[in-house]
Amino acid sequence: MNIEIRGFLETSLLDWDGKISSVIFLPGCNFRCPYCHNSPLISDPQSLKKHELEDVKKFLVEHKNWVDAVVISGGEPTIYEELESFIKEFKDLGFLVKLDTNGTRPHMLKSLVSKGLLDYVAMDIKGPLNGKYEKLAGSKVNLKDIMESIEFLKSSGLEYEFRTTVVPGLLDIEDIKRTAEELKDSKKFVIQQFEPNNSLDEGLREVKPYTPEKLAEIAEAAKASVPNTVLRGA
Repeated sequence: MNIEIRGFLETSLLDWDGKISSVIFLPGCNFRCPYCHNSPLISDPQSLKKHELEDVKKFLVEHKNWVDAVVISGGEPTIYEELESFIKEFKDLGFLVKLDTNGTRPHMLKSLVSKGLLDYVAMDIKGPLNGKYEKLAGSKVNLKDIMESIEFLKSSGLEYEFRTTVVPGLLDIEDIKRTAEELKDSKKFVIQQFEPNNSLDEGLREVKPYTPEKLAEIAEAAKASVPNTVLRGA
């Protein structure tokens, strides 16, 4: 299998609410979000330790009474055509699987769900679905693909969340209100605190995140459209 694992977090209580999960990080992405806090996975994955699939599986089997689930994160996992076979490795061991994605490949997302390979999806929404999206993503974006993924998840019956990282200078409360309006009737909207350390754009490493109070105000404004709006990392 040509998929490399360039990060492995053995246990996390934060990546899937209510679950103890192991997190697998895959390198590479079709976005270049300036505030990406996993920037080494994008800019220099070879500098990161490579974890062998069999070693990861061995850990999971040995800790099956403790770990509930596997989170496939990145980078952007859906850039890999072999993702289906990769996920199946963990489903076959009896683990729940969550996918972190930017939603740019709705056809792959639909295929994975239709084959019963996903139990939860967290889709990053960079901001309002307008011309600002490309600036936030750091690359060209087909907004139709993003919207297709959003609508699919909303109608899929699968557990999911949409999440937006709020970066001062890039997103403000009005942007989040508009984003929430576009996500109206969604099951869950997560407002994430910005982590300046390791940002892909080095200039953002000096930007001070919003205060917890301001972030709470932003989340409260989003609740008008998505009542189940929660804070993460504040």
